[in-house]
Amino acid sequence: MITAIVLVRASRDSIPETAQALAAMKHVAECYSVTGDWDIACILRFPQFEDLDDIVTQELRRVPGIERTQTMLGFKAYAKDLLDQGFGIGMDENGV
Repeated sequence: MITAIVLVRASRDSIPETAQALAAMKHVAECYSVTGDWDIACILRFPQFEDLDDIVTQELRRVPGIERTQTMLGFKAYAKDLLDQGFGIGMDENGV
């Protein structure tokens, strides 16, 4: 299974609707509103590398409200325990 992360810049007046439309798509495993230069981050999962072009250019970019995308491929997945440790740096046992 191939994993890609697609960052999306969306029209300010349609971010929630754009995110909901993306989240409902077949190969979108997760969809988040995010801070920073991008508005939405989607995690895609699909069986073959050749599917990426169709998914991004033929499906995602047709969603109303999308102004720009940037796609990154995931190379290696790390153990969940390690990821939780990395995101918890500087927090106490209460998550603060």
